[in-house]
Amino acid sequence: SVDCSFSRGICDWKQDADDDFDWNPADRDRGDGYYMAVPAFVGHKKDMGRLKLLLTDLKPKSSYCLIFSYRLAGERVGKLRVFLANKKPAPVWEQDKGKDERWRTGKIEIFQGTETTNSVTFESERGKGKTGEIGVDNVILISGLCPED
Repeated sequence: SVDCSFSRGICDWKQDADDDFDWNPADRDRGDGYYMAVPAFVGHKKDMGRLKLLLTDLKPKSSYCLIFSYRLAGERVGKLRVFLANKKPAPVWEQDKGKDERWRTGKIEIFQGTETTNSVTFESERGKGKTGEIGVDNVILISGLCPED
């Protein structure tokens, strides 16, 4: 498995230069490292911030599972979407509100066909809310299919 978490991971993360705002590091409650977050008040409604994970060493014709922690905290905080590079422009994963402020786990299967997925993009869309944040942490890539819960 490959650890792509932000404080100690070995992966290559890039802020998208063509979006409306950047993701920023935020300290974890426990104090061990940080996660990436977009506060609810950044930008204007429907503005986007994209954080791209560059995947350079994935073998073609094999499958991977991307596992990550996410949190949508606050009322009407917006949306979090995940896109895979060579797929249709539709997101492969989307979440628009949390039931509570807790961290949850997202899983995405990445099947490598003739084209290799060379990046995964986490996109935050600003909602109507003024409080809370969208956060992503503990991004891990494992070989093979996603495990059952």
